[in-house]
Amino acid sequence: MEVIGELKKRIVAPSARIVFPEGNDEKIIQSACRVVQEAIGRPILLGNEKRISDLAANMQMDLKGIEVIDPLSCQKLNQYMDAYCKERECSEGAARLILSKPVYFGAMMVKVGDADTMVAGIITETEEVIMAGELMVGIKEGLSTPSSFFLMEIPGYEGEEGNTLIFADAGFNPDPTAEQLADIALTTAESARVLLGWEPRVAMLSFSTKGSAEHESVDKVIDALHIVLEREPDLCIDGEMQGDAAIVPEVARKKIQGGGPVGGRANILIFPDLNSANISYKLVQRLTKGRAYGPFLQGFAKQITDLSRGASVDDIVGVTIMSVVASAGVNAG
Repeated sequence: MEVIGELKKRIVAPSARIVFPEGNDEKIIQSACRVVQEAIGRPILLGNEKRISDLAANMQMDLKGIEVIDPLSCQKLNQYMDAYCKERECSEGAARLILSKPVYFGAMMVKVGDADTMVAGIITETEEVIMAGELMVGIKEGLSTPSSFFLMEIPGYEGEEGNTLIFADAGFNPDPTAEQLADIALTTAESARVLLGWEPRVAMLSFSTKGSAEHESVDKVIDALHIVLEREPDLCIDGEMQGDAAIVPEVARKKIQGGGPVGGRANILIFPDLNSANISYKLVQRLTKGRAYGPFLQGFAKQITDLSRGASVDDIVGVTIMSVVASAGVNAG
């Protein structure tokens, strides 16, 4: 957890309010306790207060420093409903139905500033976490596509950022268009700057390297690259290229004339679709015994963070640290 340890050092005071909509889950309760103990932030658990209290007692966990809110009886429910009705022009009944669901209530807390970030997904499907983000928080100005990435810690890999790479989009967009792929590349590059302090070197991946094969899926990657360069000409990005050409300098020199600006040195890998990205991150994680933090959502006006449903307590705490650091950058912007 070297990269997470470095991120944790950037949290100078545990002031960030982190809402966990799945407060009835044992792993979430354990993680919230760790967040307090390790001075990461101020956790807010959503759910039935008695049930959460009983679960914590059974696990011999101390809820000191953790706020517990039941969305159904919260005094701010009516305020949130009014705000939602005005923005969405919907009925009070519809607003109540939506906001009675903890993941939407939590996203509204972030929207109005009652929480700095939301971490969800141990029970809730990614699609619903993203829907809550879109409905309540909205998409960041200038973007049309929310997306996700995994921060990969890979034992045995030695790149310019140590053993760390970013894989995107491995959690949400099944078959992005060229325009969506461009959004994913640009947003991930910005996430790398804000979250990790990296200077992005973005590889647009394909089964082809610089015209070695022809196919409509290759054309999509090339078109996406052109869109990115039109929108951010100074971004260090190149493609299309195969995975080995992206991260192995010797291969890059053989396959790309002069190696290119990114070849062999990429720290961000943009996959052409969800199939390739999701399969790749899971294989790398399992075969190398590495860590995969995410899917880390990006592209929202405020920080909304997803979890893998198989996440361990360590994974949840790691993603929470990422979320706290990222929310400071997003909210400042």
